[in-house]
Amino acid sequence: MTLRILIVALALVLSSCSSPNRVRYNAPQEAFERGMERFEAERYDVAIQYFQGVFDFGRTHEWAADAQLWLARSYRESEQYLLAANEYTRFTQIFRSDPRIPQVEFELAMTYHDRSPAYQLDQTDTERAIRQFRLFITRYPDHELAAEASQKISELREKMGRKSYHAAELYDRRELYEAAAVSYESVFDAYYDTDWADDALLGAMRNYLEYGRLSVRSKKLERFNKGVENYDKLRQIFPDSPVLKEAEQVYLVLKAEIDALERAS
Repeated sequence: MTLRILIVALALVLSSCSSPNRVRYNAPQEAFERGMERFEAERYDVAIQYFQGVFDFGRTHEWAADAQLWLARSYRESEQYLLAANEYTRFTQIFRSDPRIPQVEFELAMTYHDRSPAYQLDQTDTERAIRQFRLFITRYPDHELAAEASQKISELREKMGRKSYHAAELYDRRELYEAAAVSYESVFDAYYDTDWADDALLGAMRNYLEYGRLSVRSKKLERFNKGVENYDKLRQIFPDSPVLKEAEQVYLVLKAEIDALERAS
């Protein structure tokens, strides 16, 4: 009997200790409104608890969709981006006819945008963000956020282009001329619409020049000509590029090498 009394007393003590951290509400509207108060006060951890509490009363009542949306926003504001993405996705799955679906899909893309790291790091989330923004534009080309989605894609592609260019530079610095030339060309092919495209073509020119010089005689002309091809692309596609003057100097050296080969043959 004494043991039973002690157990009950201990349970009451533990309950009283934990109760200050528990949120209280008696109806979905009350839970939602208190959640909004905490959200506006930037107390996102408490807001999350209240918005989750709305679902104690089901997911078909009038407050459910709002709670789902603001739950996702609370996670995003507290920088819990993967949880935010899960909740935004859940909104699109459960409340498919809600008129806010386009806004929610844009915010879903932004969660991956917000997770996109510095260019030196793994860019999985950057790629996800680009895919989500492109999907948004495809689905809602006339939406007021479509232009911003396009801007975000450009911003993220600049980062991807920089990462690829940096990888080519590493080959360049190690004097691995073939790998560097091919990598620079890949930067142009994949990220032709970024600020790294013209620099990549110049990088390919320089490395084909050095690669050709180190090649056996039967391969020299082919590799010098590839350098010239990259110059032609640079001149035609980026006539106002700031690297064009430097590229012209490399082109002249490439032409001199080609002319010397042709005279010797």
